[in-house]
Parts: sequence; C-alpha cells; structure tokens
Amino acid sequence: MAKEEKKASAKQKIRVIIRAFDHKIVDESAKTIIDTAERAGSLVTGPIPMPTKIERVTVNRSTFVNKDAREQFEIRTHKRLIDITEYTANTIDSLSNLNLPAGVDVEIKML
Repeated sequence: MAKEEKKASAKQKIRVIIRAFDHKIVDESAKTIIDTAERAGSLVTGPIPMPTKIERVTVNRSTFVNKDAREQFEIRTHKRLIDITEYTANTIDSLSNLNLPAGVDVEIKML
C-alpha cells in the first residue's frame, strides 16, 4: 500500500511559470525558487526558457500630417518554466512565503 501512495505522489507536480519584462529579473527569481525548493527536499526540473512574447505597436509621430513619420515600440515578455516533483508541505509553505523582485509575475499550478 505504501508503494501505491508513493506512485500517486510521484505523478503530482507543481508547475511554476515566471513572467517579467526583464530577462535578468526572470533568471534571478527562477534561481531563488529553485534554491528554496531544493532546500525543502524536492526534485526540481528547469528552468526551461519559454518563447519570448513580443508585442509591437506602431504610432504616428504627428497627429494630422506626415503620415510617413511613424514610431515603433515593443514590449518583450520573458518566461521560464519550473517543474517541482516529490514535494512536501514544507515546499509549498516556503514557495508561498518567497519575496521576489517587483515586476515578476509567478503562476503556480498543481498538476
């Protein structure tokens, strides 16, 4: 019976997706998440770099004339994926109490 419980917990994992506009902040926060999960005794896979989402916006420089004069702006959203397997309650507590830099969006899913 203990083997069946182990197999059930091995199938479950925590998926952490980190998003930010600056790639250095994303890498730094991924490192802190991995360090805290490993200190709690979990197995960590990642960080896996996901494709960067690039949003481009083109606007006219003037309001009425000079249709050919335009400016282009872009926002790049960098993402990293981390999978945590064989986690404990201590792992979940330590992940929920993390202090990450401003501008970092962390999404945590239980699979």
